[in-house]
Amino acid sequence: MEHRARAVIFDIGNVLFHWHPRFLYERLIGDDRALSSFVAEVVSEEWHYQHDIGRSFAETAQELTAQYPEHADLIAAWGPRFNESIGGAVEGMHEIVAELDKAGVPLFGITNFSHEFFPPFRAEHAHLFDRFRDIVVSGEERLVKPDPAIYKLALDRFGLAAHEAVFVDDNFANVEAARAMGIDTEHFIDAASFRKRLVRHGLLPA
Repeated sequence: MEHRARAVIFDIGNVLFHWHPRFLYERLIGDDRALSSFVAEVVSEEWHYQHDIGRSFAETAQELTAQYPEHADLIAAWGPRFNESIGGAVEGMHEIVAELDKAGVPLFGITNFSHEFFPPFRAEHAHLFDRFRDIVVSGEERLVKPDPAIYKLALDRFGLAAHEAVFVDDNFANVEAARAMGIDTEHFIDAASFRKRLVRHGLLPA
């Protein structure tokens, strides 16, 4: 039997909800090659990362538009339509959240997310996030996973020792950083394998 943690900490993007810029821009760009190019080269991971570390969309959009003036309208859509880059629920995961909540297991989150985009996203999915006791948002703290500082801040805020938590994330670097701090971690593949980990901890019934 593994050590039994008493709380679960979730990543959000691609753990609880599917996320990709394509979900938004496939509604705005009809040609698939143009869509792939725009998502990879213009609204790139590197550009979006700036929002996760706390930069405002107004600033980053102005800079990107100066670089790609021909895409001004598409870039401008990112801010007000960000929630359209969120896909549906990751299969089986919302059910696990509900099951853990019903069992009285404390639920928390650590997410790399813009401080501007997270509040409307959370409000849209209050039925899920109201089950969480607290969520640390990178853009609010200006700390991002896998920086050990964001995990320390989260554990302190949540009132947890590292060994008392199970942390699940789809990004292997984030998982490794949490594991190095003594947090029991799950590199997310699917709900079924994650549920098995929770069963081993005694957090869910077999």
